Amino acid sequence: MSMKWLNFKMLLVGISLLYTFPLTAQSTIVDIGPKDTLYNSDYQYRLDKYQRQWNRLIPMHTVFQYAGGMGLISVGAGWTYGKNKQWETDVLFGYIPKYSSDKIKITMTLKQNYIPWKVPLKHNWTLEPLECGLYFNTVFSDEFWTSEPDRYPKGYYGFSTRVRTHIFVGQRIRMNIPEKYRKLAKSITAFYEISSCDLYIVSAFTNHLKLDDYLRLSFGLKFQIF
Repeated sequence: MSMKWLNFKMLLVGISLLYTFPLTAQSTIVDIGPKDTLYNSDYQYRLDKYQRQWNRLIPMHTVFQYAGGMGLISVGAGWTYGKNKQWETDVLFGYIPKYSSDKIKITMTLKQNYIPWKVPLKHNWTLEPLECGLYFNTVFSDEFWTSEPDRYPKGYYGFSTRVRTHIFVGQRIRMNIPEKYRKLAKSITAFYEISSCDLYIVSAFTNHLKLDDYLRLSFGLKFQIF
């Protein structure tokens, strides 16, 4: 079996797990009420409390993103939290075609989103006029390194080629699905983001680059499961 076919199968399995796990796990969430009204023993109370703590690790949404410096296509899952659900943390895996290299590459991204406010619209639509945040991206390949190799003079490269730090801003619009029509998600959000990474930003100031040399445009969809 070729390495290209093996990597492609691994990516498909990862997508399947990321998308189906939140759906199957949703039914296990337990809402624990007052101890005296629901439980016959301290053991049962502690057991349900323990299960609830683990249930908090279940991803609450899935994300598909095109471009953005994290791969041609990325898929992942994440958590929504905060008093007004204004914070999101996502973990994504991306796919980079061969292009000029000998084999495809897989990336991993840890992403933090902040949505400060939401504007309700008519007919179950909601506008999120500002989305911002940062993410860290790495590539699973021996071609990239964290510490500068000995073959380069000390300080020749000021950045690791294995890990990139990105900042971004964007906008989103959400369609809230009426409860009687919900099948796989309770809402679907479409978004775009404009991003840049640490290396591009430094290069923009030192080499006088044009905007399209260091800014990247990406698009995506988020499916809110629960």
